[in-house]
Amino acid sequence: MMNEYKSLAAHHLTGNVQISKPATPNPVTFDSPASDAMTDLRKIHAAVIAPNITMEIANTYMIQRGIRTLLVMDDDNFLAGIITATDILGEKPMRFIQERGVKHNEILVRDIMTPLDKLEAIPLDEVLHARVGNIVTSLRESGRMHALVIDDNNLGLPRICGIFSWTQIEKQLGMTITPNNVAKSFAEIESTLIAG
Repeated sequence: MMNEYKSLAAHHLTGNVQISKPATPNPVTFDSPASDAMTDLRKIHAAVIAPNITMEIANTYMIQRGIRTLLVMDDDNFLAGIITATDILGEKPMRFIQERGVKHNEILVRDIMTPLDKLEAIPLDEVLHARVGNIVTSLRESGRMHALVIDDNNLGLPRICGIFSWTQIEKQLGMTITPNNVAKSFAEIESTLIAG
């Protein structure tokens, strides 16, 4: 069977050789289609983690991948929640240590993630008819740094099919956008809800 495949020619490396870098996100304007700024999980694999992994491993994984959000998947491969860099680096771990009397390296993803029942998602149908400016306004009004996109028109169960990231949109716009003076992450929103 392997006889039908021909070996490829290889070249000796000399001189100056560079390494390819990942493509930067395509530039957008506020009037560009919203889908141009969405990380499309139908085209790339979502960054996921299990709830029983330590928070420190989750943080290392985010740093290695250059991302700030992980989808938390349960044993049945269903969405259990979301964890962000702000959850890990903010005050949430310190509160958990004080409440439970555990060590920092014992905190698990499930201990500080935002659980499924506290999450919202924008329907894909809305995104397909929206502009980047609509997404920025939605994030600003919700006080969030990320927005999930859900496709519930396919057969079977609803699926998260995309994510909008404030920092990615800023990169694509080539500018810093000032958020409203409200909570900026799932963690901060949750702490606001708990305090209120």
